[in-house]
Amino acid sequence: MAVQAEVSTADGAGAGGGDRLDPELVRLALVVLVGAVVVQLDATIVSVALDTLARSFDVGVSTIQWVSTGYLLALAVVIPLTGWSVERFGGKRMWLASLTLFLVGSVLCGIAWSASSLIAFRIVQGAGGGLLLPLMQTILAQAAGPARLGRLMATVAVPALLTPVLGPVVGGVLIDDLGWRWIFFVNVPVCVVAIALAWRLMPEMRVAQRHPFDGVGFALLSPGLAVAIYGLSEAGRRGDFTDPRALVPLLTGLAMIAVFAWHALRTKIVPLIDLRLFRFASFCGSAGMMFLFGLSLYGAMLLLPLYEQQVRGRSAIEAGLLLAPQGLGMMLAMILVGRLVDRTSPRLLVLIGIVLSVLGSVAYTQVGADTSEVLLGGSLVLRGMGLAAASIPVMSAAYHGLRPTDIPRATSAVRIFQQIGGSLGTAVLAVVLAHQLRGTTSGGAAVDLGAQAHAYAVAFWWTLGFSVLAVPMALLLPGRAAGSPRPAAPRDGSAAAESAVGPDPGTPGLVPGETGPVARPV
Repeated sequence: MAVQAEVSTADGAGAGGGDRLDPELVRLALVVLVGAVVVQLDATIVSVALDTLARSFDVGVSTIQWVSTGYLLALAVVIPLTGWSVERFGGKRMWLASLTLFLVGSVLCGIAWSASSLIAFRIVQGAGGGLLLPLMQTILAQAAGPARLGRLMATVAVPALLTPVLGPVVGGVLIDDLGWRWIFFVNVPVCVVAIALAWRLMPEMRVAQRHPFDGVGFALLSPGLAVAIYGLSEAGRRGDFTDPRALVPLLTGLAMIAVFAWHALRTKIVPLIDLRLFRFASFCGSAGMMFLFGLSLYGAMLLLPLYEQQVRGRSAIEAGLLLAPQGLGMMLAMILVGRLVDRTSPRLLVLIGIVLSVLGSVAYTQVGADTSEVLLGGSLVLRGMGLAAASIPVMSAAYHGLRPTDIPRATSAVRIFQQIGGSLGTAVLAVVLAHQLRGTTSGGAAVDLGAQAHAYAVAFWWTLGFSVLAVPMALLLPGRAAGSPRPAAPRDGSAAAESAVGPDPGTPGLVPGETGPVARPV
């Protein structure tokens, strides 16, 4: 099937469909969702199994934590490759290859015979899983175009939001009833189904232009990201950014990233991550927002279950279930935002989302040892609604004004910012919490629950601050929807006139009759 024909079919169907997404586009979204959900579910399942794995292999926490750290570093290495790999091999081939690698890694993890072998196999699994989420976003952005991307992302996000809630519960059941190997074997049937669906139903969607591989950029950026994220993980684990085992790799990684930035702005070939995309205000604002979302969301996901376990004495499964109100709030907001996102100003929706997330965080900044669970649950619903109201417009706004050929590399850049933000947020809040928890014991081993709760309250103030910092970035987002009528072009037919109104409406990836909004240089 011809590439152009496949792209045109999706676009043409949506052009006359009003507010409805055409069936082929929804089917594509469901196909990629099967693969994406298994990766997200795997991460949360494994997080509750580390203690069991340490006992099974008779190793300490410092060793078994590499099951998570190794996976995280593999993600950091492969994410920058997303844009180039889609250009070179196509979205469908890369999707199938990544799913297959994740499947092989899952099987190997399930038959691991030692902690070292499990860590090595988790790196293989992470190499496949790290590509799947940015590939999903790239494939959907190319198929939908900017005028429909918001609704489509809202559609696939609703079931994906269940994974943080279901993961700890599913992991606990598998470990208790079947053994730890099944937390990896459970991925096998889902991956097989996802591969079969993608092979059968996913269209070939190649980017028209191919660029040479940026080997120098890869040698700088991927190791730099991995080393920097390792340093952040060590800082969080040790509760101190000044510890040489955290500071040295962190500074080394940041130096490599800085050298990559210098290289990317000077090289004559298209760099692995094209920093020139930051000329566009909407992309700059979206990347900054995703970084700050990572700080706030992933940092809070560290604090919330720990508070319930350490201060309230909840089990891991109970703590996971108590996070359900946040998932409920996100799902409720997704349903509403999905109807509005492509017809409403992204800037307005994001600002509303920031306000809701701040209001939903206030109760946690005042948390005590006996704070009402009803109040905390209601706050989580509000916080979840705010995060959802802000995140979907941000993801779709990243592509406003960009050419379809820029989408793969733009996706890589946004995912990198989110990954770094998540790692930094987790590390910062772990360090803040560690400092606040010092001195919370009294009378030997006795724990002062009031002081311990206050330590968490201080850490929650930081998550609220991260949300407030997002306001300036939100102001860079477009003030009108992607499907709004574009401004009239000058009549002189100049190149400046063409660039002022965005890509040509016939460009693959855009709905005929619609274009991207104006790309505003920063």
